[in-house]
Amino acid sequence: MRICALALALWPVCASAQAITSAEFADPTTRYDHGILGDAVEWGALRFTADGTTYQITLPDTHVFEDIAPRLWDVTGDGQPEIVVIETDMARGAALAIYGQHGKITQTPYIGRTHRWLAPIGAVDLDGDGAIEIAYIDRPHLAKTLRIWRFEDGALTHLHDLPGLTNHRIGEDNIAGGIRDCGQGPEMITADANWTRLIATTFADGRSQSRDIGPHVDRSSFAAAIACQN
Repeated sequence: MRICALALALWPVCASAQAITSAEFADPTTRYDHGILGDAVEWGALRFTADGTTYQITLPDTHVFEDIAPRLWDVTGDGQPEIVVIETDMARGAALAIYGQHGKITQTPYIGRTHRWLAPIGAVDLDGDGAIEIAYIDRPHLAKTLRIWRFEDGALTHLHDLPGLTNHRIGEDNIAGGIRDCGQGPEMITADANWTRLIATTFADGRSQSRDIGPHVDRSSFAAAIACQN
C-alpha cells in the first residue's frame, strides 16, 4: 500500500482534487488526558484514500483528533466529500476541522481552553442559499449551544448560536442525532439540555426555529427521529 505523507497546513480547495473514498484515524495516543469519549485513547494521525493512493496527515505532539471516526461530508457542494473531524489543541480545546486531499482546508477557532470539546451534527444547505452550513454542539456538557457555520470560498463564517441543546453525555462513545429531511427541508435533531425531549431545529433567513418532537428514552429515540417516524 502506497502511503503519502502530507504536511499540516491550510490548502485552498482544488477543483482537480481526486475523490476521497475512505478515511480513518491512525496512531492511537494517550498524550491528552481528557477521556470525554469514555477511554484514554485519542488519535495522532488521519489516513485517507483518494483514487487508490493512501495519504496520511500526522498531527504535532500538541494536537490530537478527539473523535470517534472521520466524517465524509460534502462541504464544498461539488458532490465530492471532504473529511470533517474534531481536532483538539491540548492547551486550547477542540475545533471542527475540514481536510481535503492536499491537507487542511479550514477550521473553526479552538474553543479556548483545555478539556473543552464539541460534537458535530451535520453538513447540508440548511437555508437553501446554495452554500453548505455545518452544525455542531459547542461543549455539549457545559455550554450546550448549537453553532452554525457556513462554508464559502474556502473558509468558515459563523452564522448563528442557539443555547439549550445537546447531543452527547460524558463517557459516551457515540454522538446522538444528526440532520434529517422529511420533505419540508433539513432539520437538526438533538436533545434538549436535560435529555428529556427530542428537538428538531431549522435555520432560515438567519434565524433558527425549534420544536419538540417527542420524549427522549435512548438512542432508539434518535434513530426513529432521523427516520422521520416522529
